[in-house]
Amino acid sequence: MNRLDILQQVQTPSYVIDEQKLIDNLTILRGLEERTGCHVLLAQKAYSAFATYPLIRRYISGATASGLYEARLGHEEMQGENHIFAPAYMEHEFDEILEICDHIVFNSFAQWEKYKNKIKGKASCGIRINPEHSTQGNHALYDPCAPWSRFGVTIDNFREDSLDGIEGLHFHTLCEQDSEDLESTLDIIIEKFGKYLPQMKWINFGGGHHITRDGYDIEKLERCIKRMQNEFGLEVYIEPGEAIALNAGYLVSSLLEVVHNDINIGILDTSATCHMPDVLEVPYRPVIIDSGEIGEKTYSYRFGGNTCLTGDIIGDYSFDEPLKVGDKFVFTDMAIYSMVKNNTFNGIALPSIRLLKTDGTVQTIKEFGYEEFKERLS
Repeated sequence: MNRLDILQQVQTPSYVIDEQKLIDNLTILRGLEERTGCHVLLAQKAYSAFATYPLIRRYISGATASGLYEARLGHEEMQGENHIFAPAYMEHEFDEILEICDHIVFNSFAQWEKYKNKIKGKASCGIRINPEHSTQGNHALYDPCAPWSRFGVTIDNFREDSLDGIEGLHFHTLCEQDSEDLESTLDIIIEKFGKYLPQMKWINFGGGHHITRDGYDIEKLERCIKRMQNEFGLEVYIEPGEAIALNAGYLVSSLLEVVHNDINIGILDTSATCHMPDVLEVPYRPVIIDSGEIGEKTYSYRFGGNTCLTGDIIGDYSFDEPLKVGDKFVFTDMAIYSMVKNNTFNGIALPSIRLLKTDGTVQTIKEFGYEEFKERLS
């Protein structure tokens, strides 16, 4: 039985993680570690289905977090290196962060000065820098180098007098990009911050590297890594989130109803706003297996979610045959920025989480009910 036939049998709505595709991505990343000696970390903000962490930790060095709870998850479930960065840390959480994280990155020298006396060698600390080198065109929402960004220290605000105890520099400037943009960013970092690199132990390239995408120039990435190792003697960290679970997940949904308002509108048992928020936030149109663009196939439909939000629109699609209630659809690339961002707006149930094993069986990881909706409210 092929993958699509297996997915068509899954109860909906369900996220389904594809174990083999996860392994394919991880194999590429382990090869990167082996050839360069860099440290690859799972950015949990993109993917944190910890049932697969025992698999992931066989291939890469550890995890990175954006807050205490992600740091706890990485510490408990990945059991490797555990890094954290936050725009600002909360005082009542910092002692616990210090107990479970081996690398802590600060967003400002003020934050570093506030907490440095607590650290006393318990963690290797770094400062996030902002090279002010945008490579994302007009997508300011995802550009940490956009004007007035709250992320990282610019060269004009860099404090040479406050580096005692700082062992690394961190930057995160990319979003779903190739290594050419990393290369140009490193040129600017060396130009602006190069005088400080020889006194550091490590540099962190952050995330946004689409390493496991077809056509990604991994050889150029390896040259970038080796440049920092050879010229400055630095350990190199890289924090892909999407690259680890890219194309390794699906959201399987069923058609509940078709209404007509000049066009055919299909109401699904899944929702953009609840189950795939990036569809509205990015925005983008997710791919459905065996569908086409509007007009590409004979029968066209607009798909929307089963919520009261007028704008809960997933996208426009076409099909070879007219649709009927009960038909199932498989949305692709739904492991990343979906499960981590979903919600229960309108009391809509969360999709189940399942794992498509390499042997073709489907394992249920988690099913959700009324209590998940109720208990988060009071």
